Amino acid sequence: MGNRKGNPSSSAMQSPQAQSTPAMGMGEELPSLNFDTYQQESVAALDKNKNEALQRLQSANAKDNTASTQKDLAEFWEKEKNLNMAAWHYKKAAFFGKYRKKHHLCRQSLSGGDAKKTEKPEWRVWQAKEAIGCFNKTLQFNPENVDVKIALATCYTEGTGETMKGVTLLRDITSKDSTNIAANVILGKLAIQSGQFDKAIKRLELVLSLQAKNTEALYFLAEAYKGQGNKGKAIELFEKCKKMVNNPDFTKEIDQYINSFK
Repeated sequence: MGNRKGNPSSSAMQSPQAQSTPAMGMGEELPSLNFDTYQQESVAALDKNKNEALQRLQSANAKDNTASTQKDLAEFWEKEKNLNMAAWHYKKAAFFGKYRKKHHLCRQSLSGGDAKKTEKPEWRVWQAKEAIGCFNKTLQFNPENVDVKIALATCYTEGTGETMKGVTLLRDITSKDSTNIAANVILGKLAIQSGQFDKAIKRLELVLSLQAKNTEALYFLAEAYKGQGNKGKAIELFEKCKKMVNNPDFTKEIDQYINSFK
């Protein structure tokens, strides 16, 4: 979801081009992923000893499929740095209802791990769909968990293309807490993508009135003014954002971006 606290890492603040890329459109056909094929490829990539270790874990799970045996498989893949496979098994473990803490690991792996690294749309969609299952399960335990609702909304808007489902969740949050930072930032971003620049500016200026150093809100506010045609204000805000982030790579990206629309 990126950093909502105002002190982003270099990974949190992507290039301007990446930040302004529209989310998958409503009704857009989703790419498909053959998870069985991926699973087979993951196993095939293991060396002999690790393959034998995996077979022992799989045999134990086949005899007695429990949260514990699924957790063992998840931890095996986590050690192999395969977060997709790990999350798949953490999800199965969590759904037994006894390992609520594993919901966090499942969600983190799917919505904050490889999902941020892959450029393959079919993977992003798969990860989002799997994470949605984890988030919904968590909401059964705590229906008013705002952080989970925001993350769930992000999966809909940026993963599966079900934008209105995400917007509905976010608006429900802001109807109860109009000052929620994360919800307003995401709604502001979505407003930019749909060309509703006035609404975006209103939301993002609210965020900055509450959290002046929120560089994500500052960046998107600049985008909103650019969308309105107010290039001077946009450049002013981009320059301010650049100074706050203070990262050479980001500075270079911003300078190139500004020169592209001056």
